[in-house]
Amino acid sequence: MSLASPDEAPSESAQEAEAAYERFVWKHLPRNFAAHYIHGMLGMTGFRLFNAPTFLPAYLHLLSGSDFFVGLGQSLQQLGSAVSPVIGATQIEHRKRVLPVSMWMGTLMRVQILGVALAGFFLGGRVLLFVVLGFLFLLGLFGGAQQVAFQTLLAKVIPTARRGRLQALRNMTGGAIAAGLAWVAGRYIIQNNLFGNGYGVTFLLAFALTSLGLTALRLLMIEPIPPTIRARSRLMARVREFPVLLTQDRHFMFFIIAQVLTTAGRVAAPFYILFAGRSMPLDGKTLGVLSLAYLGADTVTNMGWGLAGDRFGFRSTFIGALIVWIAATALLMNAPTLAVSHGGIGTLLGVRTWIFIAFFGLGAAQSGFLMSSQTMVLEFGTRDDMPMRLALTSTAQGIMNAIGPLIGGVVAAVLGYQVLFSLSIACLAAALIIFVALIEEPRFRNLAERLGDELL
Repeated sequence: MSLASPDEAPSESAQEAEAAYERFVWKHLPRNFAAHYIHGMLGMTGFRLFNAPTFLPAYLHLLSGSDFFVGLGQSLQQLGSAVSPVIGATQIEHRKRVLPVSMWMGTLMRVQILGVALAGFFLGGRVLLFVVLGFLFLLGLFGGAQQVAFQTLLAKVIPTARRGRLQALRNMTGGAIAAGLAWVAGRYIIQNNLFGNGYGVTFLLAFALTSLGLTALRLLMIEPIPPTIRARSRLMARVREFPVLLTQDRHFMFFIIAQVLTTAGRVAAPFYILFAGRSMPLDGKTLGVLSLAYLGADTVTNMGWGLAGDRFGFRSTFIGALIVWIAATALLMNAPTLAVSHGGIGTLLGVRTWIFIAFFGLGAAQSGFLMSSQTMVLEFGTRDDMPMRLALTSTAQGIMNAIGPLIGGVVAAVLGYQVLFSLSIACLAAALIIFVALIEEPRFRNLAERLGDELL
């Protein structure tokens, strides 16, 4: 199906339609770049504040007193995100414009954060715990669909060679704001239990930031109509096409396998802060400092990840993020031992400093992983299949994210944090081996294929 872009005359051929589409994208790139930058800076800042592995796990532990419920909360959120991406993809892949559906999904997602915040002011005891768990499930449900929609929007209006710097700029700025707000929230809002519910106030702040970002995107973005779109398909018909999407590109198949293994490595994330609490008091000041380290890593490392990805491809940054992640996890699990070693730099720095460094490394790795995985997947295959590729990767991640924290809670409760962190490192190492040995950089591979076609 061939369609002209909104301010272009109808094209006489598919090549002319593609050229018109490209002209539209570059013509409106400054405005669309600004729209996605502001949306990411404010929206992702709020989500980082809410989903950082400090405040929410500590809040769930405060409500329940149990590692199991910390893992359950994370699992329910990710279970929701495993259910909805395919549904979201089937709702947008046949549409000329994706932005209206994206706004609905984004709004419903933010309402759940508001619900978590307000529940703390009006409910208590086990009722509060189970209501929060319910909102977390719904947050994941709408978040899975939103991720597909917003990544599709980004791919429509931001050329490949500009995506890394966009994500770097927005994550760097958003990371700085989130890190500062996290420190303030821990030190002054949670520590002083502001308005009788410091966690609720913190989550309200996250809701306000994400809502401002969504509003900015709606007001600023100009969405093009692509030259071709898929015909509308039934949900199960598209699901049956998953094996074809996997087998027609073995590099994409190995990418998903490696991404699932990396996601399995996140099994330990909700328990980083609880492990740190064994070596220092888990009060508002500690939460603020470690949140500053984790989120501040975005500010320091994002530009490097983004520029490296634009220049060398995001396979290289994915590999780098995995190496940093493994090293930071090993440092965290050995921080207490380093701090009591006999002499040397280990004793000099102390356990607090080692844990701070480990959280900084974990934040840097998470930043590189998210940027690399979200951007690299856009470069496989054709544009028309992009929503379903995003849905497939999101569903695979969501399933692992749903199972992982629950398993993590059981492992932490029964076998301890050291075993849990070792399991995480093993999964990350397996993903690293696959990336190095079995996956080529899709951008350069696609360029080589196009050049080969032209020579023929």
